[in-house]
Amino acid sequence: MAKKKAIIKQLQGITLAAKGDSNHWVMMDGGPTFGGSEAGSSPKELLLFALGGCTAMDVIPILKKQRVPLEEFEVRISGNTRDEHPQVFTDIHLEYVFYGEDINPQDVERAIELSTTKYCSVSAMLSKVVKITHSYRVEASKMAATHIEAIAN
Repeated sequence: MAKKKAIIKQLQGITLAAKGDSNHWVMMDGGPTFGGSEAGSSPKELLLFALGGCTAMDVIPILKKQRVPLEEFEVRISGNTRDEHPQVFTDIHLEYVFYGEDINPQDVERAIELSTTKYCSVSAMLSKVVKITHSYRVEASKMAATHIEAIAN
């Protein structure tokens, strides 16, 4: 069994610095109403980052191993929380966006399935207490998608 460690240090008010086994510092903070200065991401934002990052770190190498011509990749994450305390997430949605020519949807679906059902430990933990859904889309290229989006707006 692997043991993981982390330390959280108060800097000022609720502005915190966290460091884990990777030896990298991460800032956490909240708004001024709660004694923060908005100097970092909130713990709930970091939870969304962890989920998106975990699955992305699975999907990218799976697609690379399959020789999928992936130019760029994004995971867009949204979550809803309860109004009452504790304001836990009630549902989280991951939208995977793949950019590149000739990307086979079956390869994308298989990579997402492997991540969400087998490899992503963050997803495995969170899915026991919150509904996690996902969708995906494939765009020809990031530049083309940006151009189309600019015209549409």
